[in-house]
Amino acid sequence: QVQFVESGGGLVQPGGSLRLSCAAARSIERGYTMGWYRQAPGKQRDLVATRTSGGSTTYADSVKGRFTMSRDNDKKMVYLQMNSLKPEDTAVYYCNRVPTVPSWGQGTQVTVSS
Repeated sequence: QVQFVESGGGLVQPGGSLRLSCAAARSIERGYTMGWYRQAPGKQRDLVATRTSGGSTTYADSVKGRFTMSRDNDKKMVYLQMNSLKPEDTAVYYCNRVPTVPSWGQGTQVTVSS
C-alpha cells in the first residue's frame, strides 16, 4: 500500500516560515511526480506544488514566489519550504503523487495567525 507521512506543520505568525516534510518511499523509488496539496476548512483539496523526479516544478499562482518544493530521492522525502506565510495559507497540507492515489496520509496542520 502506498503511504505518505507528513510532518512539520504548526502555528506561525503572518510573514513567518515553515518547512513541511513528507516521507514517500515507494512513490519516490518508482520515480513518480510528487505534489503538495492543501485543504482549508470547508473547501476542496487543492494542488499547491509539484516536482518531478528530474526536478521540474510547478506552483499554484497563490503560492508562487513564496513556496519552494524540493525532493531528496536518496532519503525518499519531499519538502515544502513556505515563506511569507499568509492567513489564507491556513490549511491541512498533504503530499501525494500527481495524479493522486486514494491512500492519503494524515496531513499536517498549518495555521497562520497573529
